Amino acid sequence: MKKISLLSLILMTSLIGCSENAETTGQAAVGADKDEHGCIASAGYMWCAKTNKCERPWELAEQAGFEHNQSNVEAYCKPE
Repeated sequence: MKKISLLSLILMTSLIGCSENAETTGQAAVGADKDEHGCIASAGYMWCAKTNKCERPWELAEQAGFEHNQSNVEAYCKPE
């Protein structure tokens, strides 16, 4: 039983030493791309000045009742 535990400990230690993360690779973690308003672009969010919150454009278009395209979303969300 001790041999199995020792072997498991050695294996886990070696695997931990080989793992990569955002700090070691220099890559940003998924979801770490918040803009100045806290909106996460990689999750589809953008800032909408009209609603004063982060919105997903396709959901906003459906809720507000306009056709989803970039120009409509920009026109709807532009600051007044």
